[in-house]
This record gives sequence, structure tokens and C-alpha cells, in this order.
Amino acid sequence: MKAMAFIPVLLLAYSAFAQKDSAVTVNKKAITLKEVVVRSNLNVPAFIDRVKEDTTFYKAFRNLKVLGYTALNDIRMLEKKGDVKATLKSRTKQVVKDSCRWMKVLEETTTGDMYDKNHNFNYYTANLYAGLFFARDTICGESNIVKGNEFSTKNKSGIEKHKEQLKMLFFNPGKKIPGIPFIGNKIAVFDEEVSKLYDYIIDMNTFNGQMCYIFKLVPRADLNAGEKGKIVINEMTTWFNIDNWDIVARNYDLSYNAGVYSFDVSMEAEMTRFEDYLVPKVLRYNGSWGVVLKKRENATFTATLFDFTK
Repeated sequence: MKAMAFIPVLLLAYSAFAQKDSAVTVNKKAITLKEVVVRSNLNVPAFIDRVKEDTTFYKAFRNLKVLGYTALNDIRMLEKKGDVKATLKSRTKQVVKDSCRWMKVLEETTTGDMYDKNHNFNYYTANLYAGLFFARDTICGESNIVKGNEFSTKNKSGIEKHKEQLKMLFFNPGKKIPGIPFIGNKIAVFDEEVSKLYDYIIDMNTFNGQMCYIFKLVPRADLNAGEKGKIVINEMTTWFNIDNWDIVARNYDLSYNAGVYSFDVSMEAEMTRFEDYLVPKVLRYNGSWGVVLKKRENATFTATLFDFTK
């Protein structure tokens, strides 16, 4: 009996030893490797470069410009205390033909003041959603090419400029965003001055049945008050399929208070494959945005995409 009782103790001791983390330094940056990653012989510098320079996430959303698909849309605008004040639920279908695309609304219900009297959205969060998933008019001549189609705020102002900045924040997390005052390069978490505020962690696990490398970025636990005030990305986690390097999913949590504006946003994106195209499958957003002289917006939305066609 004593020998049998001793076995679990041995197993626990072995487990603790087996799960010991390791660390490597890449360009003066310490990176934590989980034990399973150490055994995988991952080329860590190449992996970090891949994370920094990745465009496949943005490419997946640009693929929506050349594919047909059906979407279930759920947008909810919330009061400060969380009560719902306006909603939109719909099923839409994007049709593509002869290098053009347009959207059909198959079903739609709304509550509250989601639309104004001209059937335009009353909220810039809903406007952002529409810019990603709704083609109100027939649009022709677009492509899914990333190179040469980088985001830019040039010649944009007002809501269009804000939408472009939000897209930068969403599709290019970790890269400097021009035109957002007070943040500067605080978002550029791979630059040397900013990266020293963060821990980089590389792990391996499954996501929806796919074995993935996981890259996680979190603020260091030992930051002082001044350093904490420079943090914009509270957490960013990306899952990469180990066989083809597809981004399987990405989650991130961002917040900042600059006085004249503030935001606290979390986003989750899950991807899938349609033939040779990487495309978004589910997108979830929960966020609060406030700008001086404008009413704060609290919103959640979920987009579920399926039935892709060429």
C-alpha cells in the first residue's frame, strides 16, 4: 500500500519537472518557451519574425472582397450599466459576379435607435462593422491583394479616419498607428523600447482540433506605475497551425485613457479554410469607446460567416 501511495508523488514530481519553462534571447529580448516548445526545436528568431511581419490575418479579411458568403450579424449597443439600448440582428448574403460584389439582406430585425431616419447607422461602432461585412452598394474592381493596399489615414477625416485607425488596430496589432494622438508608438510592441515592457511566451496546444504554436504577449508583472501608463495591449494571443502556419485564431485586449479619448476593447477572431482561401469564421467584439464632445459607445457584436462561394 505504501508503495502504491508513493507512485502519485513520483508522478507529480515528474510532471513539475517536465513542465519547467526555458528562455532564449532574440535581439536582446528574452522569450519564454514552454517545455513542449523546447522539445519541438522551433526556430525562435524565425518564428518571432513571422509574427511581426504576418499579413495573412489581414489577407483573410481581404479575401471577403472576392468571395460570396452568408453572415449572421448580431450588434448590440449598450447603456453604461450594460442595459441594451439598440440592436441589429440579421442574415445577409454577399454575392460576387464579374469582379463585383453586393449584399442581400435576407432577414433583419432592429430595436432602439440603431438607424436614423435616413436608415444610416447612429453609431460609429456599427459603421465600423458595416465597413467590414456589409456592401450596401455594388462594388467592382476590388482584389484580395495585400501588397500596395496597406491601411492609410491620408486624405481621410472624421468617421472615415477613425474607421481606418480602428482597422489598423485590429488587423495590424503591434504596429504603430499614425494619427492617434498620445499613443505614439506605444502600440508598437515589437519595437525595442516598447517590447521591454512585455513578456513574450511561446507554447503549443490544440485549438479546434488543430495543433498550434501559440504566441502570447502580456505586460511584465514588475512594471512600475509610469511604465503601466504606457501599456495599450493588455494581452494578445495568436494560434498558428504548425503544419501550414495559418493563423487559426487571435484574441486581444486593448485599453488606454488619453483624456480626450479612451477605449477598452477585447476582440476574438477564429479563422477557417475555404478551398485555397483563409477566411474569418467568427469575429467577436466587446468594447467601449469615448471621445470628448461625443457620447461614449459601449457595444458588442458577433459575426458568423459560412457558405463561402467563388
